[in-house]
Amino acid sequence: MKKPLFTLALIAVSVAAVAQPAPAAAPATAATLPAAASASAASAYVTMMAAAVKDMMNATDKGQLQQSIARMERAAVVAPADWLPRYYQAHAYVRLGFATKEGDAQDKIFDQAQAVLDQARKLPGADLSEVSVVQAYLYQGRIMVSPMTRAISYTGRVQEALETAEKVNPANPRTYLVRGNDLKFRPKMFGGGDEAARPFYLKAKAAFEAFHPVTAISPTWGDRQLEGILKTYETTTTSAR
Repeated sequence: MKKPLFTLALIAVSVAAVAQPAPAAAPATAATLPAAASASAASAYVTMMAAAVKDMMNATDKGQLQQSIARMERAAVVAPADWLPRYYQAHAYVRLGFATKEGDAQDKIFDQAQAVLDQARKLPGADLSEVSVVQAYLYQGRIMVSPMTRAISYTGRVQEALETAEKVNPANPRTYLVRGNDLKFRPKMFGGGDEAARPFYLKAKAAFEAFHPVTAISPTWGDRQLEGILKTYETTTTSAR
């Protein structure tokens, strides 16, 4: 049975969601590095991570995503108490899963994403809102593998993850972006569609405008994708006149 068109559209949007450079922010501290790390070592770590994150966000094919996964693995070895390398590694795995075509291979990749995301969640200082957004994104990937058999069970999990993300940090713009995506590509008969998604995209826009990353390597993705989506609404409105 062919996959529904909304699922194919979800794949395209999800793959594009993070294909953007991360903006600069205030320098990070050495708080999550090993206790013995010097200020210079902490600075070198942040510089290395910032470059790795930028490359990951700009990755456009599976080979580049695999390289990013390997780089984040090395970063996790350097700073095992920092949740960000595992978080970004999970993010890259999810994107790789969306970019992979074979169902069994996809599930194995999503299994790897879940394993490292679980590690990130348990580390000191982990941002549960950001981790929960990626968890919702991962569940969307699970649905994409077999929408006819998984949509019912995993749609609820997507919602639970996003509710957690919003409860922990109502100002997180990525929560509303991913919720908008979930609705946009859900059939209208199940409460989805463009108009159902639009309020969440507008809420994401306001949240992005007020958003300031905590450190130079904090999550910042999503604003470019949102900008593109909102332009499609403008185009649709103009053509309808």
